Amino acid sequence: MLPHAEFFTKDGLEVTLPFGGLRGRGVMKQDPPMVWDLHVSLEDLFFGCTKKMKISRRVMNEDGQTSTIRDKILIIDVQPGWKQGTRVTFEKEGDQGPNVIPADITFVIQEKPHPRFKRTNDDLIYVVNIPLGKALIGCTVDVRTLDGRLLSIPINDIVPTYCKAVPGEGMPLLEDPRRRGDLLIHFNVCFPKRLPCQPSAVLPVRLPALRAR
Repeated sequence: MLPHAEFFTKDGLEVTLPFGGLRGRGVMKQDPPMVWDLHVSLEDLFFGCTKKMKISRRVMNEDGQTSTIRDKILIIDVQPGWKQGTRVTFEKEGDQGPNVIPADITFVIQEKPHPRFKRTNDDLIYVVNIPLGKALIGCTVDVRTLDGRLLSIPINDIVPTYCKAVPGEGMPLLEDPRRRGDLLIHFNVCFPKRLPCQPSAVLPVRLPALRAR
């Protein structure tokens, strides 16, 4: 008698067995994880939100032999302060099958580009274009925040090598959403393409008096 001959028919065809096989000899194996990107806006990461993701997966029927494709909704609670690369894993939500442990499903947070801000850790970077004249004498910069407020920030220093930090106007801190990072204002100084030409003023010159010899 061949080893494990009970796994084959008289014609030599292999028999597909449900989980456990004959006398519990089946070996469970988990499929590799399934990883998908979840694109969210900076506002979603600022306030937090709920994302509902519909997946279609193979589910085993009661007979343990056949399966059916069914839809399922996975709910992701995005927390204020989450960063790009944050991973959310739903264990064993992949396809079911005989002798198979369903794969884990993982969503990876990806930030959508924002029209006004760029994020670095918990800080927000805002770039403002400013004419050279205002850069030298000072000005006020208006910034519309993610929660809709309008900040009027006075700039009293010479700008070209200057970054203005506004404390507490960045992203919420994950460990304490009541606290926030900073808003960092960077300046793009717009130099004139050419300077206006003006006739130089003619200054009177007093010549020394000549003495008669």
